Amino acid sequence: MDILECIQKRYSYRGAYKNTPVPREDLEKIMKAGLAAPSGCNKQTTSIVGLDDRQVLDSVSDIIQKNGFGGKSAPAGVCVLTRRIPGYADVYFNIQDYAAAIENMLLAITAFGYASCWIEGQVTESMETQKQIAKILNLPEEYIVVAFLPVGVPEKEGKRPAYKKFSERAWYNIYGKV
Repeated sequence: MDILECIQKRYSYRGAYKNTPVPREDLEKIMKAGLAAPSGCNKQTTSIVGLDDRQVLDSVSDIIQKNGFGGKSAPAGVCVLTRRIPGYADVYFNIQDYAAAIENMLLAITAFGYASCWIEGQVTESMETQKQIAKILNLPEEYIVVAFLPVGVPEKEGKRPAYKKFSERAWYNIYGKV
């Protein structure tokens, strides 16, 4: 799939997933796409944990599900972790780093014919939620769980929502000038 087609095809899927396994090779390629994302000052603050064990997936999904959609039926998933490491002086790029990693993974997920949803609010809404997930994943203290991406074949075909027109959100040279 052409990269621009992939970008236009990607959408957030919040439905049920088919019981079709995601081969570990696909999951690894998705994870490697995330790790290939740009990183502020090359601090590489983003790490990820791929999930393909049903018991671990259910444990993580149950915690997230309490706060809303958790991708419970997905046969695989990715937990996104960050560490706050200063890029220079007192400037941190960990949020930009993990956002870029997530987008790379979402595009790879789409390219493989799977669907996903960037689940962050339900993960970061409380330190307790983050700590519960960190405990399941046996994470060292310096890692913060910031997002979960369910991965699988969607039960129903989804579609991208309508977006505002290009001319309402993008301009050349001067803001608002057509």
